[in-house]
Amino acid sequence: MTDIDHLRTHLLAATEAAASLDALEVVRVEALGKQGRVTHLLKTLGAMTPDERLANGPAIHALREAVTAAVTARKAHLEQVALDAQLASEALDMTLPVDAPPRGTIHPVSQVMDEMAEIFADLGFAVATGPEIEDDWHNFSALNIPETHPARAMQDTFYLAGDHEPPMVLRTHTSPVQIRTMMTQEPPIRIIAPGRVYRSDWDATHTPMFHQIEGLVIDRGITMGHLKWTLETFLKAYFERDDIVLRLRPSYFPFTEPSAEVDVGWTTVDGKRRLGGDEGWMELLGSGMVHPKVIAACGLDPDEWQGFAFGVGVDRLAMLKYGMDDLRPFFEGDVRWLRHYGFSALDVPTLSGGVGVQ
Repeated sequence: MTDIDHLRTHLLAATEAAASLDALEVVRVEALGKQGRVTHLLKTLGAMTPDERLANGPAIHALREAVTAAVTARKAHLEQVALDAQLASEALDMTLPVDAPPRGTIHPVSQVMDEMAEIFADLGFAVATGPEIEDDWHNFSALNIPETHPARAMQDTFYLAGDHEPPMVLRTHTSPVQIRTMMTQEPPIRIIAPGRVYRSDWDATHTPMFHQIEGLVIDRGITMGHLKWTLETFLKAYFERDDIVLRLRPSYFPFTEPSAEVDVGWTTVDGKRRLGGDEGWMELLGSGMVHPKVIAACGLDPDEWQGFAFGVGVDRLAMLKYGMDDLRPFFEGDVRWLRHYGFSALDVPTLSGGVGVQ
């Protein structure tokens, strides 16, 4: 307990002393990052006895809440100070004539979703959508995710406040769209489910809200071979390269069996990694054969119907194709970033004209 008190004093003092947002981010990562000191303490709870957990758990959780609140308050203060300084130093003469009307751009996420819809439409897939606020059954239970699975924990999932039965969450993936489709549509089924999803995470490659697209095929006689061909065909069309090479590695997802992580090959060109070839491998998406329990939960006979599913982050695909190295600017609304990476409204992706025109 003494060590926890000392750590609390140190982190709160470091937070208060942070003179810039960059300095504050260093403190946040030190405390709450994946390798942070508070995060490490939280991980030790699993190895404690019930009595030790009862004695130490409240103090460790209180430490996390105190540091989180202090970082949030300090960030708001520093942002306000920066804004006040900016307002004091900048001036805009509203009487000046406008040289040209402002031009809007298509956000890269919207562009990539259109590109993917165009490619999958050519493969016979329809676009399906569903609610972003989901119940626990559609988001977890129907997908064979047990109640003890870490994804259900409060630190990973945004639960809605109030007494809801079943519990309501901001969907953590677009898989509930697959469940709703299988329950309302007769097979055969070929859909993609793009949309916003929510998880409690924030760093250069993760945000609390991001975009995902999942695919589902349900039919008779479906095999892993159909899955690999579909993904290979899609990625070759999306990256507009014929030398895309895939590697499927055995993995585990509760809703697929067997499951596979899909890696895409890369080579080094002028000192930089470029997709294509097989000099090295980059993990890109998850996939697998739909678990028989999931098929049965949707009222279908798994002995008659089989299928495959896959999921990939739309934002990650945009970063790989168009050269962004940080996910956070996607959601900051900086017009300079949008002018640089955005697309003209007339650049409609087509298979004949090119899905990646910019």
